[in-house]
Amino acid sequence: MYAIFKREFLSYFRSPVGYVAIAIFSFLSGFIFFTMFSTGIVNIGSEVISLRSFFVIIVPIITMGLLAEDKKRGTDILYYTTPVSLFSVVAGKVLAAFALIAIMFINVIIHIIVTVNCGGVFGFGAAGTIIVFFFMAFMYITIGLFASAITDSQIISAIVSFIIILVTQIISTIAQYIGTAISSLLSLMGVNTESALSVGRVVKNGISWLDPFVRTENFDIGIFSVSALIFLVSIGVLFLYLTYRVLEKKRWSQA
Repeated sequence: MYAIFKREFLSYFRSPVGYVAIAIFSFLSGFIFFTMFSTGIVNIGSEVISLRSFFVIIVPIITMGLLAEDKKRGTDILYYTTPVSLFSVVAGKVLAAFALIAIMFINVIIHIIVTVNCGGVFGFGAAGTIIVFFFMAFMYITIGLFASAITDSQIISAIVSFIIILVTQIISTIAQYIGTAISSLLSLMGVNTESALSVGRVVKNGISWLDPFVRTENFDIGIFSVSALIFLVSIGVLFLYLTYRVLEKKRWSQA
């Protein structure tokens, strides 16, 4: 696993991918922090929350080539014809992308130091947003890895992961529209208005339950929830398993 991790991590800096991702993240975090600092009101928690929204851009960039590039070059055959564990391949690539995210986050750490030295406060709410940031990073990286496993095109991989991540970020809005549509449809079918609205709310709440931002919103005010973190890890493990199954199927086809 370490060999896979080292190879993938160093590859970020042998190509423009790592530098582009770091540059984008640095610009975004710097711009957000400078905007707050210029107003005299700095909130690290708000900065981190804003940065979480940009996973939809950052993650596809750093994960699109994790497996797709190997498939394109044909080097993925080594994963299937050697005794190497597919779990080690998957875990090593996820850890490499996660390590790159951690390096990017150094910008925020610098902002925390500047804020505290200038008399600002770094409270439980800000700490909570950071915890959620890294758990979400893990979840989204696994989604990106899965997208990279199902194609040999980095562009298609980036598009697929972009769409999936975007859906998770606007799922509450989607739930609202679906809930309203169902209520309207039931009303047109002659169902009692109150009952129709009740069903619409149930559907809306059921879909919103899958929203990672809603499930972790209490962290933003310093209220930690283990169940929310388990939810993020569970989604990540699910996509890790799906990626493993894709690779396993490919391995058997090589036999």
